[in-house]
Amino acid sequence: MSQRDTHRSADLPAVIPVFPLDGALLLPRMLLPLQIFEPRYLNMVDDALAGPHIIGMIQTTPGGEPARPHLAGVGCAGRVTGYSETSDGRYLITLTGVCRFQVDQELSATTPYRQVRPNFQAFACDLEAGTDELEFDRMPLLASLRHYLDVHQLGVDWEAVNTAPGFSLVDSLCMALPFTREEKQALLEVRSFEDRRLALATLLKIGAAWSKWSEDDPSVSMQ
Repeated sequence: MSQRDTHRSADLPAVIPVFPLDGALLLPRMLLPLQIFEPRYLNMVDDALAGPHIIGMIQTTPGGEPARPHLAGVGCAGRVTGYSETSDGRYLITLTGVCRFQVDQELSATTPYRQVRPNFQAFACDLEAGTDELEFDRMPLLASLRHYLDVHQLGVDWEAVNTAPGFSLVDSLCMALPFTREEKQALLEVRSFEDRRLALATLLKIGAAWSKWSEDDPSVSMQ
C-alpha cells in the first residue's frame, strides 16, 4: 500500500489505532493539526509512523469508565502527512483525512492506546475523485455564516472563504466552528457532501437564532 495515495477501501488497514478527542473533527481530504504529549499517544504516533501512517480520529459517547469512555460508532482515518518534535518531547503532527469508517469492533489491544477494526466500505465514496466539482450557490450559506459569526463574536478570513473551493469551504467550516460534540458527530456521519452542506447551513441558522434568543431572555439555559 502506498503511503501517499489510497484509492480503495480494501487498501486501508484492517486494524487502526484511534485517538479519542471530543470536539475534534477530521473529514476526508482536510488537514487537522494536532499536538501530542500524552505518553500513550506518543507511542501511538511512533507505531503509526513505523507502519501505514494511519490514525483514526474519533469522539466518545456517554458511558464506560472515565479513563475508557465508549467510542462513537463512526470516525475518520487520517494519514500522518506532517511531523515534527519539540525540544520538550511533544509531537506536532498533521493528519490528512482519508476515509470515514464505522467501528466494527474495538480490540483488546496490549498497546497503551486503543485500536479498532474499521469498516471503510460504508464510506467508500470518500475515496472517489471529483471533489473540485462540488460547487453550489454559496451566497445563502455565506449570509448565514456572517450572521452566526456576528452573534458569536467570531472572526474569519473572508478572502479565504470567498476563494475556497466549495467542498473545502464547507468542510473547513464544519471542522473549525465551535459546534457541540453531538453536532460535530452529526456532520461527520452524514453520507454525502450535499447532506453535510445542508446540515452545516441548518446548524449555522440554529446557532445564531439560539444565541440571539438567549441574549434576549437571560433566563433561557441550554442545560
